[in-house]
Amino acid sequence: MKIAVTYEDGQIFQHFGHTEHFKVYEVEDGKILSAGVVDTNGSGHGALAGFLNGVGAKALICGGIGGGARNALAEAGVELYAGVSGDADAAVRALLEGRLAYSSEANCDHHGHEHHGDCGSHGHTCGGHCGG
Repeated sequence: MKIAVTYEDGQIFQHFGHTEHFKVYEVEDGKILSAGVVDTNGSGHGALAGFLNGVGAKALICGGIGGGARNALAEAGVELYAGVSGDADAAVRALLEGRLAYSSEANCDHHGHEHHGDCGSHGHTCGGHCGG
């Protein structure tokens, strides 16, 4: 199975729709077999669900995420673990061990604002759930 993580400099990137990279982990029997960083090639928001489907990801770990992207991921059959922050590798290990702290309510609902970097860096939070 493949698990994707929104990724920047070893950390979980906090705005799904603006992530430029995913780290994709191949896992089997609770162990990480391999991992690699893939570039989204400028795909944004809804297109990222198709991108994840294309790389074979069955689960996504991310920070904040909007409702449209949630729906697109659900339609693509990608299991969502949102509201996670910190080290990407540690988050995947925690998921595999059944101890990942995540929020099914994590939201980025401020679309239309100018985004620079991670959620929370632009003067407001993602529904209070960006993990920041």
